[in-house]
Amino acid sequence: MHNDDLYPTRLKEPMEPFLRKDPVIHARNEYRWTGPLDEEALSRYERDGFLWFEGFFSYDRVQPFFQELVDMAKNEELMRSDKVISDPNSGRIRSVFDMHRISERFDKLTRDPRILGMVRQLLGSEVYIHQSRINDKFGFEGSGFQWHSDFETWHSEDGMPRMRAVSASIMLTDNNEFNGPLMLIPGSHHYFVPCVGETPEENWISSLKRQDTGVPDKDNLAMLAKRGGIQAPKGPAGSLLLFECNTLHASNENMSPWPRSNLFFVYNSLSNTLHEPYAAPGRRPNHLGNRDEESALCMHDDFPELSGQGVPNLS
Repeated sequence: MHNDDLYPTRLKEPMEPFLRKDPVIHARNEYRWTGPLDEEALSRYERDGFLWFEGFFSYDRVQPFFQELVDMAKNEELMRSDKVISDPNSGRIRSVFDMHRISERFDKLTRDPRILGMVRQLLGSEVYIHQSRINDKFGFEGSGFQWHSDFETWHSEDGMPRMRAVSASIMLTDNNEFNGPLMLIPGSHHYFVPCVGETPEENWISSLKRQDTGVPDKDNLAMLAKRGGIQAPKGPAGSLLLFECNTLHASNENMSPWPRSNLFFVYNSLSNTLHEPYAAPGRRPNHLGNRDEESALCMHDDFPELSGQGVPNLS
């Protein structure tokens, strides 16, 4: 039990949502404008908890990544590992974790200077990869993901102390209204919603297929959706979504014939490295909550051209 737990959750009794105790944008005032995001983008991220960049990468840039995923499905050793999660309904690939270690091509993508410049500006520090994964939804059979805050899980089960992480989601296929795009509740990141129900032993084994623990109750979800609405950014392969670690999100089943594959890289601040879990019996495996600080993606002065740049295709 942590005495310094600012975000208690996985409780026996319900607890009302409360305002977050961390800033949304962590760069100090004098450094707030040092980076590629302008005042409009920073204000939008602070208000909504996410930014959407349609067509951030060209189709030609991301197409080889999708083909590499197809090839991964033929790797029997990888498919038998605990880094691959199968769909609870179809048995096909649902998620593959540790993508930046499995694939050199994906690892290089995490270091794209435009993405890193924005992430470092938002987090106000150097960063490292907390988690990387691909979420797949095959046509007609891809299962959905329940409403949740990533931070609630990472805090409870990985020991992430503060809200100082950003997810970058890159669309490897078109995301449309029919194939289960990611849905977000704008403004929900301003509130922490404690969840009821203690974390079972080795909860990740079942929760990565179907999440039951760490899911906000319907009344609080309805309250936050009434305030902020629900948005589902849609666009072509190569589009990019940056979203704050506490933004509530979910996705529906894929009822269309078209696949939906999205790549996720979670960037955590080097000032926010993991403690022991706050509400779980033990640590999750390293491919779910990275404790290797040597993976830090420190840019230093490698990309001076980023300073003051605008961001293309902000929509």
